[in-house]
Amino acid sequence: MYGVVTRHEAEVDWPAFDVGCYEVKDVAGNASDPVASATNTLSAFADNAAAREDPDIVPLSADGERATPERPYFDWSFICPSHEAYRAGLLEMVEDCAAAAPDLRLDDVGFPRAEYCHCKRCADAFDASDRTDRADWRADAVTDFVAAVRDRVPGDLSLAVHPDPYPGHLRERAGIDLERVLPLIDRLVVPLYDTAYGTTYWLESLAKGFATRLGAADFDGRLAVELYAVDVDLDDLVRATEVASAYADDVFFGYDASTATAALRRMRADSQKGKTHRPNEGE
Repeated sequence: MYGVVTRHEAEVDWPAFDVGCYEVKDVAGNASDPVASATNTLSAFADNAAAREDPDIVPLSADGERATPERPYFDWSFICPSHEAYRAGLLEMVEDCAAAAPDLRLDDVGFPRAEYCHCKRCADAFDASDRTDRADWRADAVTDFVAAVRDRVPGDLSLAVHPDPYPGHLRERAGIDLERVLPLIDRLVVPLYDTAYGTTYWLESLAKGFATRLGAADFDGRLAVELYAVDVDLDDLVRATEVASAYADDVFFGYDASTATAALRRMRADSQKGKTHRPNEGE
């Protein structure tokens, strides 16, 4: 199954794609009305506009650093997952999306990195909990949010995660405990973005790592690998798609429906000629 991730409503229904993920809320904080024929997509705890409006809602490290693009490892601003009003607003957006279409996708769920968050809200919530380990409390907060979304989504729920399949890393980084979250979702999406895809061994390693991890967890949903399609050489994108398809149930293309359509057309033509690439073990 092939899909597109787009900010353009018309591209959701292009015939080349089985799934259209339409960004109802992006990391900039831009919001659009949900689309009836789409898997409407929300960037949950990433929001530059909200962070500019109220810097106090941005996660705080123990060293007093906010999770904003001014830090060397962030491309956008994050929002503290324990901020009740922001969470309530997200859940209202989820309900609006669910009223328009049954399926939903969540991006940017969880805490920005392991050292966050040490704001007063999080400190008070941790102290009020029955947890003695902050990592356990963070995992509770993230799982509770995904569960609240699950309760509001009548169709398939997809969750995008940081591309690190190593056991424990997602929990340490973002508070996403896969063993607790997987029963709540229907598809795990792994963005494996590159601007060239000149080599694919790393893509194969990560895709296989997630496939192995989900198999060990007896996950009965789908694994999707998302590829970046903007200004990528067509032959390289085709090769990356074929490698991803060997391990994932679905392949999504990010932000260039025209190039993605051309890649799928090329793949079908090559397949008819017997040119389809299949990665070998250890390639």
